[in-house]
Amino acid sequence: MVTVGRTGAAVARGVNALRGKATGFVARHYLAWRSRRGLDPMSLIPDYALMPLRRDGLDPVPALREAREDHPVRDFPLPFGVKAWLVTGHEEAREVLGRTKGLSNDFNHLIGRAGIASGQNPGGLGFTDPPEHTRLRRLLTPEFTGRRLSRLGPRIAEIVDGRLDAMAEMAERGEEVDLVRDFATPIPSLTICELLGIPYDERDEFQALSTARFDLLAGATAAFDKISESLVYLRGVVERQRAEPGEGLLGMLIREHGDELDTDELAELADGLLTGGLETSASMLALGSVILLRDADVAAMVRDEPDSVHGFVEELLRYLTVVQIAFPRFATEDMTIGGVDIAEGDGLLVSLSAADRDPRLTPDPEVFDPRRPPSPHLAFGHGIHRCIGAELARMELRTAYPALLRRFPALTMAVDERTLPLRGTSIVYGVDALPVTLGS
Repeated sequence: MVTVGRTGAAVARGVNALRGKATGFVARHYLAWRSRRGLDPMSLIPDYALMPLRRDGLDPVPALREAREDHPVRDFPLPFGVKAWLVTGHEEAREVLGRTKGLSNDFNHLIGRAGIASGQNPGGLGFTDPPEHTRLRRLLTPEFTGRRLSRLGPRIAEIVDGRLDAMAEMAERGEEVDLVRDFATPIPSLTICELLGIPYDERDEFQALSTARFDLLAGATAAFDKISESLVYLRGVVERQRAEPGEGLLGMLIREHGDELDTDELAELADGLLTGGLETSASMLALGSVILLRDADVAAMVRDEPDSVHGFVEELLRYLTVVQIAFPRFATEDMTIGGVDIAEGDGLLVSLSAADRDPRLTPDPEVFDPRRPPSPHLAFGHGIHRCIGAELARMELRTAYPALLRRFPALTMAVDERTLPLRGTSIVYGVDALPVTLGS
């Protein structure tokens, strides 16, 4: 057997890195070529590569558990020879998400500049590295403290009550009530409108810009088109706010930091809050309602024990983990994660849904137990890219579930749960319709 010394190993790594860069260059240009001709790049991704986004009902597919049991960091090759690793263990996931050095979230690593049409780079917090990420987050963080968010509490309660009134009126008219359309989606939509200062009459357009980008079965081209549409729309909102700053977050940022943030940056920040706070909260409200509708004892607990909603929501966040994978990270230096050597240029895909079902996190993780002690779940991520709106999402969930159950104690599902249109392959897992009977 031939052994390779340190110098030889370094040379080998350099050759592999150059090979990887060349492969990536060709791949990016090929993807761009296909996109320009209306051919969806997602059609090139093999079925196994979509495994982390698939579910069996509300549960991650068994293959994710088997992957974690095999090794919490395992080789996960992607098309065009892209070297990647799938991280499924909770400890390993926290290590990756918590690293501030050696890993990059920059969007250009994901597609490459050659594969991105003008206006399709979402920027914002999720796809930005320090020091730019640090600068942007510093501007936003004060608005997402518990004290600042508390001012939204009464407005969230009003929004929830308004939706419950509308549902009651629909039922009285003999119309079908759909918890996705009539409850789970409008509550976070109106809340984000309130937060940002978006006019309510633009809610439907605002809402439609969020969903398609997460559905990989709809294709990458459709997803990036939605990003582009969203940024165009939000640039218009920002320009109107520059002329006449409102009382929402955008108006505040323009008044206090207008010289530090250009229109594109403000639109990207708003787009990040839209995508991070609308579709995710809507999915949580809908899927959480499925759990309440299937278990009368849990529903009674949330309805009749006011203090129980905190534990219920935390367990629900862990159990559902609707954001199935974190933003991809790319190694900017060699490192070791979970005993596995990661080379510079490798990608890391963190399966949040698998990590939150790790037995090392909590006993019997496959069981939904609303009375279990809260665990350090990863539903909102971890580290510098942890969801900045986590507390706002908790406020919405803690307000909406008890109000729904108290207003409609006889609420039942109007269809067999097995027929619910659960999403097939989506970064944000959810259900597209949830017909219910309100009862008397």
